[in-house]
Amino acid sequence: MQLFEVPAGAAREKLLDLLVLADEDVNIVKGYINEGKMFEINIDNKRAGVIQIIEREGYLEVKNIAITPELQGKGIGKKALRFVEQISYDEGAQLMKVGTANSSIKNIAFYQKAGYRLDSIIHDFFTNYKEPIYENGIQAIDMLYFSKEL
Repeated sequence: MQLFEVPAGAAREKLLDLLVLADEDVNIVKGYINEGKMFEINIDNKRAGVIQIIEREGYLEVKNIAITPELQGKGIGKKALRFVEQISYDEGAQLMKVGTANSSIKNIAFYQKAGYRLDSIIHDFFTNYKEPIYENGIQAIDMLYFSKEL
């Protein structure tokens, strides 16, 4: 597995199809696509996913992490997350946060297995989305934030 940093601009726009796997509202994704650092994840010289981190006041946020559907569940996301945690730690970061919908049961389990703990809830976060999002028969309404000390 290799990760390549993607510069802001047209190169990131080419990853939009992956980014919307994790954040379904394309306009919202376009609003943050050029922020922070983004890495394209490659396996055997083929695009396997993307991960983006954004600097916030006092912490870094994993803003988007998406793995192509056929490669999900193979540990790629876990390795990519560890990669950005390590480079962030090396650059002096002490805290990483990530948000996911209340309906994203697999994501909630994924982050907890990776050592993240429930940090906060933003109620009604997903009511700003153009179309309602349903996962696992549950409507995405609230954003659950998880954090991990690096």
